[in-house]
Amino acid sequence: MCLNWGCIPSKSLIHQASQFRALAEMEAVGVGVDRRGLDYGRVQARSREAADTLARGVAALLKKNNVDVVMARGTLRGRGGIALSGGQADGSTIEAKTIIVATGSRPLRVPGFAIDEKVVLSSTGALSLEVLPASMAILGAGAVGCEFAFVMNAFGVRVTLLEVAPHILPAEDHEVAAVLEASLRRSGIDVRTNTRALGLREGGAEAIVDIETAGKPASVRAEKILAAFGRTPNTDGIGLDAAGVAVDPAGRILTDGPPGRTNARASTPSATSPRRSSNEGEIAVERIAGRPVGAGLDPDLVPSAVYCEPQVVGFGLREDEARRESVRYAASVFPYRGAGKSVAVGRTTGLVKILAAPDTGEILGAHIVGQDATELIHELLLAKAAELTAEDVAGMIHAHPTLSEAVMEAARGVEGRPIHL
Repeated sequence: MCLNWGCIPSKSLIHQASQFRALAEMEAVGVGVDRRGLDYGRVQARSREAADTLARGVAALLKKNNVDVVMARGTLRGRGGIALSGGQADGSTIEAKTIIVATGSRPLRVPGFAIDEKVVLSSTGALSLEVLPASMAILGAGAVGCEFAFVMNAFGVRVTLLEVAPHILPAEDHEVAAVLEASLRRSGIDVRTNTRALGLREGGAEAIVDIETAGKPASVRAEKILAAFGRTPNTDGIGLDAAGVAVDPAGRILTDGPPGRTNARASTPSATSPRRSSNEGEIAVERIAGRPVGAGLDPDLVPSAVYCEPQVVGFGLREDEARRESVRYAASVFPYRGAGKSVAVGRTTGLVKILAAPDTGEILGAHIVGQDATELIHELLLAKAAELTAEDVAGMIHAHPTLSEAVMEAARGVEGRPIHL
């Protein structure tokens, strides 16, 4: 999913949407721009080209490393066999000492919102659009919902973004989510939080979504509906029962902890984020090969990322979690506008937030919203992994002018001594 119908093609669309929206900056300095020639079909084609190029690269790597690739449906037969169906391998079996289950996920289907990829779209359907709709209602303001809201809005689609939680990006820090929410609203996106989608009905040229906001009924009309409710594992129908592999009620394979071994002693990546599942796949292979893997992946060192404009990224402890769990912490927030580079390039929307232990300065979590946030986070992530303190980050000389100076100032703020605030 990530390479073919997720991360890669969507980031291509986001990049092109950002460039299209930036044409207004050229107009601000006197350059005449005629936007009437936009062909969204070519935009979509470029996103497919990016995905196809990387897919061919992966295929070449597999071939280079003598990996046999079998295009077929596999079903587990006991603990060491896989029955194949479809294609040239139909009816054959593969025997293996160890098996990694990495079947990915598919869009979560919610009753009342049947995905037909014509009116009600999954993320795959949205990535397949070759003609822009006049309007789109997006159900769910997680990473997928927010990213598509940004893309569609940038290309002129009237967007309504619906989220049942009190703020968009419910899994992210509330303060950084609020910055993105305000930015989306300024762009003309109709953002409605505390809103539950109740059902869908036909309305002529547009579909009608019945909603409830803070107990008050209403409705939203849109030409296309994007169901961004989340994803569910592709674990049904692959013979897990026959192999003695246990799953939870949501279909996620139960493992013995970070190393990823199932109760049937098979090995499986268990995560849903591409970066984490890829890393857990590497750990699983190292374990099968008999190499030491330690305690496995630390979830506090896995960054989440949302590629809107501005970008949102974070790792570790969130402030709402700290309050809920009575964790003592010191919080430092430094606004992008305090960094000279952000003013120079006209990207002052954003902030860097660091949560640290008040006694030791240990970094407990960090969250950034703003220009290039997904690139800036790794300095703090490395500091956390290396057990450096916020003071260590604050004491490092940063190139000037750079956006990373906002990270330095936020680190200084942990001890109450930022200079440019």
